[in-house]
Amino acid sequence: MEKFSKVTGIAAPMPWDNVNTDMISPKHVMKAVKKTGLAWGFFQEYRFGRDGAVKPDFVLNKAPWDKASIIVSLENWGCGSSREHAPWAMRDYGIRSVIALSFADIHYNNCFKNGILPVRLPVEELNRVMQAAEAGEAVTVDLTTCQVTLADGTAFGFEVDAVRRDALLNGQDEIDQTKTQMTEIEGFEARHRRDVPWLFDRHPKVVAKVEPVA
Repeated sequence: MEKFSKVTGIAAPMPWDNVNTDMISPKHVMKAVKKTGLAWGFFQEYRFGRDGAVKPDFVLNKAPWDKASIIVSLENWGCGSSREHAPWAMRDYGIRSVIALSFADIHYNNCFKNGILPVRLPVEELNRVMQAAEAGEAVTVDLTTCQVTLADGTAFGFEVDAVRRDALLNGQDEIDQTKTQMTEIEGFEARHRRDVPWLFDRHPKVVAKVEPVA
């Protein structure tokens, strides 16, 4: 997984509640089994008409937000389903962070697993970041300092779970994190084989048939 430490870029303002995963990546683009090649499906029904024509009024189709690497939204971002195609499409499009008032739990976790940093801010601070996004100003999201910084130097701190922070800083998914514990895992397996060897015997002894008592 790609490491995340800091991103500075254009933030696309999406001042909506309840942006669900079907809006982020609609069901008809879920045929893919790879994490790449999904950028075209990112907000596909909002970016394009049924004839494929670009919808000029959608924020991601307008400069400078067509180059956005950050999204700013309101309550319950990523609700609706657990579909992992949503963060896949976000990452493939180039989104590295979403700043919102709140997130749906599963989607929040899926963002971390796919190299995207979800940031929760209180309403007063979120409103200030939204204003900067609507003005087309660059926003910085720094995981090393856990701060969101605006172009005028205004900074807001945010909290993130320490385990998730380390994983994102080191570009580790859950498998990578597990591998860092290989010494302990192999030690446990050795002790387990020693203590209960019969669980690992592929050729158990044939037990004599017991005749029923007459």
